Amino acid sequence: MTSNYTVAVLGLGAMGLPMATRLATQFTVHGFDIAEPRLKLAADAGIRTFASAREASEGADALLLAVRNGEQLDAVLFGENGVASVLKPGAVVILGSTVGTEAIPATVARLAEYGVELVDAPLSGGPKRAGEGDLLIVVGATPAAQEKARPALELLASTLTVVGDKPGDGQALKTVNQLLCGVHIAAAAEAMALADALGLDQAKTLAALEAGAAGSFMLSNRGPRILEAYTEDGAEVLSRLDIFVKDMGIVGKATRAAGLAAPVAAAAEQLYLLGQAQGLAAADDSAVIKVVAPTRRTV
Repeated sequence: MTSNYTVAVLGLGAMGLPMATRLATQFTVHGFDIAEPRLKLAADAGIRTFASAREASEGADALLLAVRNGEQLDAVLFGENGVASVLKPGAVVILGSTVGTEAIPATVARLAEYGVELVDAPLSGGPKRAGEGDLLIVVGATPAAQEKARPALELLASTLTVVGDKPGDGQALKTVNQLLCGVHIAAAAEAMALADALGLDQAKTLAALEAGAAGSFMLSNRGPRILEAYTEDGAEVLSRLDIFVKDMGIVGKATRAAGLAAPVAAAAEQLYLLGQAQGLAAADDSAVIKVVAPTRRTV
């Protein structure tokens, strides 16, 4: 099945390019990006590049999308230059983004008009893990669509979890995941700010916390970048702060729709919103420490 398997990847940015490069180790990969330098990098990695999203999508067995929100998803698939009409019947659209559940039903219905199914597969892990096939991917899709997407998903994921048989199930679980991630990053930032305010060596504090019951993946992953937040260039941007503005907004909508109180998530969301308002939208999300502590007290 995989020898003639073609995947189109639209968007060759921080996540799209390493995923496309990983997929190109086994499959034919078509790529498109509006930025010419990204197309050159993709071509150098063995990806067949195209001048438009529609050209890249023609003839693909699977279309991998990483979009910012539901509006962008709709525009890519069904807008003036949308690609849905050029997908061959039987193809699948793999949605790797976190867009929330609201946009999914209409997308599924419109794709069905073209004989195409949606595989709801939001992913986590960052660029490095994307290039190594070490992503966490949660999937909601019909069994038939799952099988069509499986070759690509299995190559990208070290942990592939099917959470349900309908699109939207993946978004639901990713929403729960992002609640925890957003809270954990904000909590890690507050903890490291407190360590600084108490005159503690932050690097030693981080090492001690990681070794104890207070440790978490996000503390270990974001902690070193939190320590770089006050440097002249800040931490390398591996996950923009405004992504959590979006994701915690999705969490807030979901909890309100369910009639569920989520005061901790709401408090974390406010920190990201404040960071965005203070000009940190494009900074790494670890820069949220500067919302609670604009400057370091100890050096």
